[in-house]
Amino acid sequence: MSATKQAETVNVYLRPIDAVGLTAFAEKGRGNPTGKGTNKVHTVLEGQYRSLNYVGDHAPVIVDEPLHLFGENTAPAPGEIVLSGLGGCLAVGIQAVATWKQVKLTKLEIFLEGDIGNSAAWGAGGALDKQPTQMGFQAVRVKVNIEGNASKEVLDEIVKHANFYSPVANSIRNPIPFEISSV
Repeated sequence: MSATKQAETVNVYLRPIDAVGLTAFAEKGRGNPTGKGTNKVHTVLEGQYRSLNYVGDHAPVIVDEPLHLFGENTAPAPGEIVLSGLGGCLAVGIQAVATWKQVKLTKLEIFLEGDIGNSAAWGAGGALDKQPTQMGFQAVRVKVNIEGNASKEVLDEIVKHANFYSPVANSIRNPIPFEISSV
């Protein structure tokens, strides 16, 4: 006689984060609700529109423009980098909230699109009657493909919660004080 073996489902979970460290970090935030951090980047233009953006001790993030915008198309454009920052921030938040709710994720993919108004040619003689609200991102769309050991409703709530608390999403959604000066 031959034994029939039942098929086994194997879940491969994404690498987890430190739940104890996350809890301690959350406690620290509750103890200092007005605390702020500061991100710093040093940008150096190489030529044309290609720039090297230094963040901490990491390799530089290269930014360029596509050929149709007179760049060399050697790297993502600035708007694409902004969307990358948003996608990364949402991924961090979703993973943190999932960990907090003791949900293990097996898949997390984030698809981002942004409609950007740039017909002012960066102020170099383009549509001079443009107002700041008409330039930059006019709409951003995000779709999240998430799977894990929880119901669709719980996974959707994790995404919603992470979006609400995302520093980058809130920077895009809300006006923030901005200053620029020459040194």
